[in-house]
Amino acid sequence: MATIEDFLKLDIRSGTIIHAELNTKARLPAYILHIDFGEEIGIKGSSAQITENYDIDDLIGTQVTAVMNFPPRRVAGFKSEVLVLAIVCEENGTLLVRPDQTVANGQKMA
Repeated sequence: MATIEDFLKLDIRSGTIIHAELNTKARLPAYILHIDFGEEIGIKGSSAQITENYDIDDLIGTQVTAVMNFPPRRVAGFKSEVLVLAIVCEENGTLLVRPDQTVANGQKMA
């Protein structure tokens, strides 16, 4: 079982998607996302399997939450630096976890 100490080790922050493109090398449909996490952190990349519910044009300007302190992973030829959080459910597919109001990029989840 995870503890509160385990949760507190995660660095989860807000960011805004500034560019998105289809990852044509991915086995399953996925986007490459470029996310602005503010001046302190900068822009990070992530691969996300969210194509079923989101169009590229609709993603630009969308705020998301992401885990910042996992090691980078190579995903279908792309270096994914952060893990964008999403809920995966049978009824609605994959849905982004995001703030319900606009917040500054780089804000920490607590």
